[in-house]
Amino acid sequence: MSQILIVEDEARLAAFVKKGLGKSGFDTLVATDGEQAIELAQTSQPDLLLLDLGLPIKNGWQVMQELRSKGEVLPIVIMTARDDNQCKAAALQAGANDYITKPFLFKDLLGCIQAQLEIACKPTILK
Repeated sequence: MSQILIVEDEARLAAFVKKGLGKSGFDTLVATDGEQAIELAQTSQPDLLLLDLGLPIKNGWQVMQELRSKGEVLPIVIMTARDDNQCKAAALQAGANDYITKPFLFKDLLGCIQAQLEIACKPTILK
């Protein structure tokens, strides 16, 4: 069973995503601020990180930068209300693997997650 770390400070959205992922067979953890997200990402070793950009204490940009600078390679899916292309491009360049804007359909989020987990599980072929 894959474990997903949901990093979202909006309680209703975090509960909605947690419930949906649980019904879809995932184990979940929830962090409500950036500092807690970094700690849980390092101690719990989740298979994927769902990351909001607008977080208290440390924002999503800082979380992603800190994890990537420490060599963390887990897939990161940004889920944010920021729907402009410049923000999306910047997030992908900063180390995000995918980007979904709020509001979203749960099935679309689930598709992002499944695709990233499938990619992460494929062995790398060296030439």
